[in-house]
Order: sequence, then structure tokens, then C-alpha cells
Amino acid sequence: MIKITIKYFGVIAEETGKTEEVLELDSDDVDVESLKDHCTSKYSLTDTNSIQVAVNQMMGASGPLEDGDEVALLPPFSGG
Repeated sequence: MIKITIKYFGVIAEETGKTEEVLELDSDDVDVESLKDHCTSKYSLTDTNSIQVAVNQMMGASGPLEDGDEVALLPPFSGG
């Protein structure tokens, strides 16, 4: 069993109705993509292809997640 903290930002927080939650997952074999798919499906998030993911404040992370990781789901943003 692992615990992952998920933080939601911008329109994603609006669509989920929360800014943070902790998930306890049975599998020790959870990766970034499967967690993103789980969250987008659970909350019927729109525009899922443009959602960016950061793990422990590192953008573009991929691969397996570990107990205690913090995952942020970020909406698309532009600089100026």
C-alpha cells in the first residue's frame, strides 16, 4: 500500500472541486501515466492531453511512483 498526495491547480481544481487529496493505492506498481488516467477518469476532466504533471515538483516526470510522492496536475499555461 502506498500513499500519494495529489495537488490540483487552476481549472483542474475547479473541475475536481478540490485542491488536494491523498490516495492510498493497493499496488506498488503505480506510474505517473496510470495515476493521471485514474484522476482524469474519476473527475471526468476535459482536455486531458494538455494536463501537465509534476512529481515532487519536477515537471515532466515519468515512471513509477513511490510511497509519499507528491503529484501535481497542472492546467496548460503560457508565458509572456
